Amino acid sequence: MVDPVVLKSLAPILVVDAIGPCLPFWERLGFAVTVCVPEEAPFAFAILAREGIEVMLQSRASVREDMPGVGERGAACIVYLTVGALEPVLAAVADAPVVVARRQTFYGSDEIFVEDPAGNVIGFSAPGAG
Repeated sequence: MVDPVVLKSLAPILVVDAIGPCLPFWERLGFAVTVCVPEEAPFAFAILAREGIEVMLQSRASVREDMPGVGERGAACIVYLTVGALEPVLAAVADAPVVVARRQTFYGSDEIFVEDPAGNVIGFSAPGAG
């Protein structure tokens, strides 16, 4: 049987008080900033990459504004999976509590965030969908 859930990448979203002070730590490890939102400090979100590995940083204030269901939990890390399509994922996690309802983002992704059995927040994103 072929698994209908196609996984493309996994990146942690580390929830931080402020992004700017965190950047030098990751840069010393060889990570380069590839995206910052907004483009000038103070940043709400950043993506750092090295050799195909990505780490995302999102400020607590931004999480509370963008994903209230996550922000209320005080999460320190969110697992963010890029998938081929969201429909098979929805079927696979149909019994999981929804933390952030399915949505279309401004950056063109179809995504949903759910809670795993241990209470962790897991996001699934299908880029370019919708």
